Amino acid sequence: MSEPAFEPKPLDADILCVGFGPATGGFLTTLSRALTEGGLASQAFPGMPPQVICYERADDIAFGVSGVVTRARAIRASFPEFEPAEVPMATSVCTEKLVYLMDPDGASQRPAWMQAADWMLQAFSKLTKGQKNAFEVPFIPSFLHKNDGFVMALGQFNQWVGQQVMMSGQAQIWPGTPVAEPLIEDGKVAGVVLTGEGGEIRAPLTVVADGPVGAVSRRLDDIFGLPEGHKRDEWALGMKFVVDLPEGVELAPGTVFHTIGYPEPEIFGFFYVHPDRVASVGIFIPSWMESPVRSGYRYLQHYIQHPYLWQYLKGGKLRSWGAKSLLESGKRGEPYLAGDGYARIGENSGSTNVLTGSGVDEAWLTGVQLAEGVIELMREGRPFTRENLEAAYVTRRRASWLEKEGAVAENARNGFQRSLFLGFLGMALDGLTGGRLHLPRARREKPPRKLIDHYFGRLPHSYVEQIVDHCLRDGRPLHDALMDAVGWPEIPYDGQLLISHQDALLVGGKVQAPGDAADHVIFRDHALCQACETRICIEICSGEAIHPGDGAVPAFDREKCVHCGACLWNCPTANVMFAAGPGGLHSAEN
Repeated sequence: MSEPAFEPKPLDADILCVGFGPATGGFLTTLSRALTEGGLASQAFPGMPPQVICYERADDIAFGVSGVVTRARAIRASFPEFEPAEVPMATSVCTEKLVYLMDPDGASQRPAWMQAADWMLQAFSKLTKGQKNAFEVPFIPSFLHKNDGFVMALGQFNQWVGQQVMMSGQAQIWPGTPVAEPLIEDGKVAGVVLTGEGGEIRAPLTVVADGPVGAVSRRLDDIFGLPEGHKRDEWALGMKFVVDLPEGVELAPGTVFHTIGYPEPEIFGFFYVHPDRVASVGIFIPSWMESPVRSGYRYLQHYIQHPYLWQYLKGGKLRSWGAKSLLESGKRGEPYLAGDGYARIGENSGSTNVLTGSGVDEAWLTGVQLAEGVIELMREGRPFTRENLEAAYVTRRRASWLEKEGAVAENARNGFQRSLFLGFLGMALDGLTGGRLHLPRARREKPPRKLIDHYFGRLPHSYVEQIVDHCLRDGRPLHDALMDAVGWPEIPYDGQLLISHQDALLVGGKVQAPGDAADHVIFRDHALCQACETRICIEICSGEAIHPGDGAVPAFDREKCVHCGACLWNCPTANVMFAAGPGGLHSAEN
């Protein structure tokens, strides 16, 4: 008796996309134009055009992203006639400065060489009647320049791109639809599994662009691993305010400040001016920061009050607030870009350039390159196998400026694993020589210091222990008490720009999670939490969604979670489970 013929399970679409950001924007823009021309047929629905669906976790395609300055080379290649005025909050860069910020409070933990630099620069400023507590670097290295680019609110740009894609009628974008994991069959990706009761969705190709901490990307890494020698060990938390500038401040739209040195030496900052007297102001807190106290919100409030920035911001009003994780391993953290039934684009594909501080345009380009490869395969009737996707997509990527510049940046931050001085030296060496010279990578990762060690010489051990005990007893995070103890001034709340962290959640960037949604942050082993001294997950949580619980195990409030994912990569014991989930910030400005 012969065996019954195998009948494949029905397809729900031809192409599934996970996550809508600049990478998917580039992919769908390029793909939809080709589909509009016709000549391509659907496998899922014979006789129809190819069916393309994009699932986005956030409630809107504009939510949960960030302000940006970008050279926009790839974006302009897709939109040769692009005018910034077409997109709200977008404008051309007109002025760009690199500013070294000194410490006006004497509270930051600056190494001796930086203290000496502060003293010399302050003396120089007095002689030249320059800026107090700040030094405008007389030149910006070419690798940092964005002077031919745009300042944008990425949420507004995503909205503009998404509208054009959907108006083409060639793709569907479904926000508020988190994807739990890839659907794996016989070692191949056959589609995705949606959260809750969403079930399985099948397609010959799944395009994975779910950002730095996406559940699908992380699951693919678990299953297939990373290429030999590749590692993801550099991250950052980005946090920013969108501010209405006060009357009388004369800063032209397109003004860009890049800052270093304050509020802590490891923290980079930015100030971008949009049209209509609006500015984006924020900081990046890197994973190699030595301090276990990493409160982005408190540090951001000190940052905006630095005299150099406060001259422009004093009297302003907060419009919205936001935060997100940044994957900063770049090319060294690149996963397998293609496999049977799937391809990866965007930030989680290792496209971010940590030397130039650029990721949006690079992500867009990866989407364009994949779309060009997919169109080629569809026209030739070839399946989406690993071999075919590598030839059509990965080969394009390897031949582009993205690959060349990513290789230059790969070792740019090696020095920061050893010390702050070597970090800055290594970046300069790598950038100025085009990657030909760089510092070697440290053999071991540098973990955050223990509280006692970090405050050695500044606070008595017994006093640190007393603060920890009091905070545990009162159910409070450590950062405010410890920052107060070492001399950081209190925040002079004004109800306009300087407001509490919890009030910021409600000002133009509220969080909303469905009542029936499951918690997406879970602490696996409570014993590990009990033994943890620093509880960095609490200290760095963007929205204070993770907070002290009844014991040493943190509690989680999903109504405050902005899905930044910082808890995931900051946990020193990998004890945090961060799953896909709905909700998050509601602000197209962020």
